[in-house]
Amino acid sequence: MRLPEKNTLARIIGALLLALLAGCSAVKTGYNNAPSLLYWWLDGYVDFNDAQTGLLRQSLEELQAWHRREELPVYASQLREVQLLAAGPVTPAQVCPQFERARGHLTRASLQAAEGLARLAPTLQPEQLRHLARQFEKHNKTWREDWLVGSPDELLERRLNRTADRYSDFYGRLSDAQLGLLRQRLSESGFDARLAWRERLRRQQDLLAALQQHRGADRPAHVKAEMLALVQRSLEPPDLAARQQLEQVLQHGCQTLVLLHNSASAEQRRRLAGRLRGYEADVQALMAPR
Repeated sequence: MRLPEKNTLARIIGALLLALLAGCSAVKTGYNNAPSLLYWWLDGYVDFNDAQTGLLRQSLEELQAWHRREELPVYASQLREVQLLAAGPVTPAQVCPQFERARGHLTRASLQAAEGLARLAPTLQPEQLRHLARQFEKHNKTWREDWLVGSPDELLERRLNRTADRYSDFYGRLSDAQLGLLRQRLSESGFDARLAWRERLRRQQDLLAALQQHRGADRPAHVKAEMLALVQRSLEPPDLAARQQLEQVLQHGCQTLVLLHNSASAEQRRRLAGRLRGYEADVQALMAPR
C-alpha cells in the first residue's frame, strides 16, 4: 500500500518487479515471483483479509504481465545503447537522456499500478489504515536516523558509503581519487534532507487521506482518477521547492556519473560492460515465452 510514495516505488517496482539490477542468477526467479514478493511486502503494511488478498494478487499479476509485455523490450533496447556508451568517455548529453528514460519507466509503472490501488482502496477498513499509519511511523524513525541524525560530516559519510556501494557494484573497487570525487560531488549536490523529510511526510499523509476519503466508495471511475492523481503527486511534488530539488539532484547525479565514468580504468569499464551484457541477457530471457 505504500506504492504511491516515490522512494518506495523505486524500491518496489525497481528492485522487486523489474529486478534488473541484482546482477545474479536470482534475477529471473525474483522477477517471475515478483507478484508474490510484492504481496507479502505490502501485506506487512496493511494486513489484508482474504478477499483483499485475492484482489491484490490479481492486480499484481496484471501489472507484471503488462510490464513484461510493454517495458522489458524497451529495457533490452536501452541496455544495448548503454553498452555502446560504456566502452569510452561520455558526455552529459549522452548520459542524461538515459536518466530521463529510466524516469519514464518509473512513471509508466507507477501509473499502471494506480489501477490496482483503485480497486483495493474502497475495501480498506479503519484498522488497516491505522496499521498503515503505524508502519509509516516505524519506518520514519529509521529514515530520520539515517538522514537527519548526526553532524554534517557524519551524514555526508553515510551518503558516500551508500553511493560508493552502488557504483562499486558496476565498476568494482573505487580508487581513493574516485571516492574523493564522489565525496566532493555529494557535498555540492544541493540535497536538503529536511526538505526531503517534509516531502516524505506529505506523501504519506496524502496517501492516508485519499484512502480514508475513498473507503467504501462505489464510483470506480472516480476512484481510479483520484488514485492516478495521487500517484502523479508523488512523482511530481506539488511543492515548488521539492520539485526543484528533485530536478537538481537528478541533473547533478547524471553529471556525477559522467565524471566517475570518465575517471574509470580500462578494467572498471570492462566490468561495467560485462554487467550490462548480463542485464541484457536477463531481460531477453525474461521476455521469452514461459
